[in-house]
Amino acid sequence: MKELAYVITDELGIHARPGSELVKLARTFTSEIKLSCNGRSADAKRLIAVMSLGAKQGYTLTVTAEGPDRDAAIAAIKKFLETSL
Repeated sequence: MKELAYVITDELGIHARPGSELVKLARTFTSEIKLSCNGRSADAKRLIAVMSLGAKQGYTLTVTAEGPDRDAAIAAIKKFLETSL
């Protein structure tokens, strides 16, 4: 399992547009990708679940990936978070 912790810097947190883009990115990988924030966890491949996290600016988002392409998944999500949130 690979893990990444990222502090959300976007003043709106994870809202609809970046949330949708994050889900699309996660779905390109076969690994199981989970997000956790503020005591909640969600499947990164389901938009409703991602939006239910209520991830806001200043919160730490933890991303875990388990599967054959976990390294690539974590690297791609890290790049996405740094450029979009």
